[in-house]
This record gives sequence, structure tokens and C-alpha cells, in this order.
Amino acid sequence: MDTLVQTLPQKKELLPQQYRMPAEWEPHAGVWFSWPRPDGISFPAKYEPIPQTYAKLIRELLKSEEVHINVWNNQMACDVRDILAGLGVVSDKIFFHPFPAYEPWCRDHGPIFVVKDVDNQRHRAVVDWDYNAWGGKYPPYDSDDQVPVHVAHYRNLPLFQPKMILEGGSIDVNGCGTLLTTRSCLLNPNRNPNLTQTQIEAKLKKYLGVRHILWLEEGIVGDDTDGHIDDITRFISPDTVVTVVEENKEDENYEILQRNLELLRIMKDQEGAPLKIIELPMPDPVFYEGERLPASYANFYIANHAVLVPTYRSDKDAKALDILRSCFPGRDVVGIDSTDLIWGLGSFHCITQQEPKGW
Repeated sequence: MDTLVQTLPQKKELLPQQYRMPAEWEPHAGVWFSWPRPDGISFPAKYEPIPQTYAKLIRELLKSEEVHINVWNNQMACDVRDILAGLGVVSDKIFFHPFPAYEPWCRDHGPIFVVKDVDNQRHRAVVDWDYNAWGGKYPPYDSDDQVPVHVAHYRNLPLFQPKMILEGGSIDVNGCGTLLTTRSCLLNPNRNPNLTQTQIEAKLKKYLGVRHILWLEEGIVGDDTDGHIDDITRFISPDTVVTVVEENKEDENYEILQRNLELLRIMKDQEGAPLKIIELPMPDPVFYEGERLPASYANFYIANHAVLVPTYRSDKDAKALDILRSCFPGRDVVGIDSTDLIWGLGSFHCITQQEPKGW
């Protein structure tokens, strides 16, 4: 078990606005997970197959980066190590940390790392946004909210606390100054009712090093996060996004995604240039116990040498993978079945949080 560093550095640090949030395709030191609890609320009556999905994902990630797993306690660490070993995943690049979280959505409650390059040295820091489980939907969440603090202590990094609720899945950046988000999430009164759009933008600019913010409208049906961007539109390079579209005009996602597509077509990047747009299909609808789930191919994770894409046993899987292979010619694009995981209302991007490499 890793030792928890108890104090943050006391030396004078760079100001938060001197840092920037790097794009996901920039080099990673590792990736962070919060392991799901069998008695958690994310996978009611369907926890049993979930570790197998995690194992497949972690096996691919270990080919290019460290894997850090937050666990509830030492016993969970032992249990998870045994589960992974039983599924053939054993590595000295897997690290367990006693940083408890009620639920596994590390993208949203985990640390957001920012970087600043000065004199051929990369300074890193952690931004600790407040977390309220998507507008107070799933209490308790006090432990989840503390994960970024634990990680900053562990890495001995400066910790910035904007005092604003923000989930990692609600934003996407190109690393050059532009941030994508949705009005339905960030402007929802269940997040920051006392902040205006202008004040929210000011916080994003100060703590993430962006200067240009693009607002889409709504997220996909079944998304209990009120419309996270990582289910609909993602940067794949500084000037290009992939965005999901629904081909069936009778589907309830059709109009929502067409509206977002129309907005993207008139948007520009931080330099004033139009965005390049690549359309990605939506999978066939996925239901469980009569509930439509937020299945989307946009919820992929960009690793150092691969792109891990959720698939859904759909005829659209192959088409989506082919499109993404054309988007990432230098990486292996790997499809992994996420049909069981999506019952928790999230997929690969939702359960991961990248840690940029330092030097």
C-alpha cells in the first residue's frame, strides 16, 4: 500500500492562472481509477461482471502507462489485486491507494491535473473542484469529494481549490486554450446556483488555463449527469472534434444532437478558426430493465499508445471504430464491450482520470 504524504509543499508556488489543463492526448504518467464497491449504488444487481470489464481496460492501459486504483481500505486492495490476478492482470505498474470513494466515477470526483512548463521543467498541480454527485443526486459523497486532496498529498503537488462544483466529464479541452462544455450541466442550478455564467467562465479560465469557452446545449437521453460533454463531443486534436449524431429521426436523441452539430458548425477555436468536425454514430439504443442507458462511442479514453472505445454489441460498433481509427493514426484503437458497465450510467472515460507526465 502506498504511503500517504501528509503535507503539501510549503515553498512559493506558481499562481493557478499560470497553469493549463493539458489535452488528453498529451503524454501521461498514469491513469487513476476508483474501484467500485460491491455494495455501492452504481451497479445494482449487476456488479458481478464489472470487474471483468475493468480488467480488460486495465490490461490495455498497462501497455503504456501506470494504473493507480483508489480503494476503500486495505481489504479492498487485497480483494482487487486477487480479482485482477484471477483475470490474468498482474503488473508492478498497478498501485493501490487508501483514498476511499463511495462510487467509481473518478473522472468526476478525481483530481484534475494542470501543468506549467518553465525553464525546461514541468511543474504540475492538482485542481480540487467541489463535488456534489451531479447535483446532490446520490448522497453520501463526502469521501469522493476528498479524493483530489489525497492525490495531491500523495504526489506532493500544489493544490488549488476554486470553490466551485465541477465534474471532469463536463469539460473537454484542446490544450491550446479552448474548452468545450454544455449549458445543461454547468449552468444547472443544482451545481452552482450563486454563480453566473460569466463567473463560471472566469473560474474555468483562471484554474484551467483556458481563454475560450464553447457552449453546447443538452446531453444525451439517459445521462443522469445533466449532459456531460464526454458523451457527445470530444477534441481529438487542437482544431478537430468528433461529435455523435443520431441517424434515426424518430430517436429521441436526434434533435438534441442535431442542435449541437449546428452549434459546432459555427464555432471557432481560440485563434478564430472554424472547428473541423468528424461525425460519429450513436450505437443502437441500450436498455436495461426498461431504462434507456447513456451509451455513446464518444466516451472513449485516450491512452499514451491507444484509444479505448466502449462498444455495445451493436451493428454500429465497427463503423465507430473505423472512424476513430482514422482519427488516431498513431494509436491502436481498441473496442471493449461496455454493455455491462453502462448500467452504471457511465463508461470508460467516466471511470478514468489521466495524470499528465512531468519532467
